[in-house]
Amino acid sequence: MALTQRLELRHSQALVMTPQLMQAIKLLQLSNLDLATYVEGELERNPLLERVGETEAPAPDQDAERPEASASSDSDGRTGDHIDQEMETSRSAMEDRLGTNLDNVFPDDASSGASPRSGTDQPAAYSEWANTGAGGREDGEYNLEAFVSAETTLTDHLAGQLALAIPEPVRRMIGQYLIDLVDEAGYLTGDLASVAEKLGAPMPEVEAVLAIVQGFDPAGVCARNLTECLALQLKERDRYDPAMQALVGRLDLLAKRDLAALRRVCGVGDEDLTEMIAEIRALNPKPGLAFGSAPVQPIVPDVFVRSGPDGGFIVELNSDTLPKVLVNQRYHAQLAKNPANASEKSYLAENLQSATWLMRALDQRAKTILKVSTEIVKQQDAFFIRGVQHLRPLNLKTIADAISMHESTVSRVTANKYMATNRGIFELKYFFTSAIAASDGGEAHSAEAVRHRIRLLIDAESPGDVLSDDTIVERLREAGIDIARRTVAKYREAMRIPSSVQRRRDKQAGQSAAS
Repeated sequence: MALTQRLELRHSQALVMTPQLMQAIKLLQLSNLDLATYVEGELERNPLLERVGETEAPAPDQDAERPEASASSDSDGRTGDHIDQEMETSRSAMEDRLGTNLDNVFPDDASSGASPRSGTDQPAAYSEWANTGAGGREDGEYNLEAFVSAETTLTDHLAGQLALAIPEPVRRMIGQYLIDLVDEAGYLTGDLASVAEKLGAPMPEVEAVLAIVQGFDPAGVCARNLTECLALQLKERDRYDPAMQALVGRLDLLAKRDLAALRRVCGVGDEDLTEMIAEIRALNPKPGLAFGSAPVQPIVPDVFVRSGPDGGFIVELNSDTLPKVLVNQRYHAQLAKNPANASEKSYLAENLQSATWLMRALDQRAKTILKVSTEIVKQQDAFFIRGVQHLRPLNLKTIADAISMHESTVSRVTANKYMATNRGIFELKYFFTSAIAASDGGEAHSAEAVRHRIRLLIDAESPGDVLSDDTIVERLREAGIDIARRTVAKYREAMRIPSSVQRRRDKQAGQSAAS
């Protein structure tokens, strides 16, 4: 085959992202704390930017540079509507526990100075953009270490297990709420009664979810006190017999080294008691400390939701979280009158354009957050009125279609943004739950409702007619629920319901014992 030279013409399409568009998209996914850090960096870098209230009232012609202007134009003549459309197009393409001194029981841990907290503050989610300066960049270069060096926190570790262990949206929301109440030592800081009241969920349901979460790794996590933490670890090792239960229940005697009283309480001899104490010492009283800890950041809601006079809900942005900056037009005018050289003129023009784009990006971010939050409240109004049991199936596409945005935009908005409601503070992503399609093409069924149907079918079965997973699938499809067999098995296992073979054996054994 001969090698020849030739000329060819080719047509191709490519998306070119301007720095301003990249900035706007990045700002959209930052939390309010990270956004404040970013804006602080811009205030230091750009001499034309200033905080509101730092100088005298702006000149009348400055109104055109405010983010509230609906049709302001930038330096190359494009209007704000064109910029918004360009941003949206680019987004579419880029996507106390015991009260006893236990120093002699866990001497190594006592020297660390860490102790389980008894507060009720919820830990904030860690963002990979935290403490990375201007939007994850250092000196204008992409800061890869901001991602590589990030440790897995206890909250992230538990949330990953929650997604696999609990498929039902209602229970998953309860589980995530409980995980957010876990401190860095791995203890649950909160009262279950208040959790049930906030979420509008039955107490047995909250207790059932807690039991599942307490089975997560590391063993002993989500315990409400030291006794429960040690008991969970002993159960994991299959060593929680009556004698060990009595020993764990009297940790005060163990702290005092009152071995005689412990022998009476546990009903064991000296040798057995020594072995039991050795097992207790081998346990971890603070299992959560094995994971990286995120910087402690208070949760500041981005959106407030309150009841309206007409029975609906009013959604408002938290103005305290919105950076208040503007362009100092007077300063720019003074400098632009007599520029020293072309370099100074270019510098001023560049900073003016950068400041104007930042203000528009901040305004666009605020409007998008408000629009997405309003639609979420509209879709999940039953949750706010009656509680978590009335959570509806919801996904990103539903919100995106309703507000005429791309799913990637909604995804960015719901990350690291919080909503203060009458039931507590929730991250926006909490309100997105899975759905089961209807076999007849009708309205989809929530996963919680399907799980409830499966339990009813199994509870109603007789010893001679135990339902297999395939039979359950057939009956659900007869009821208009299109579901796969593996999904039924997953839901059944998540509800701790044994297989049909095991249930048949248990029912037959129960009949034999009764006769």
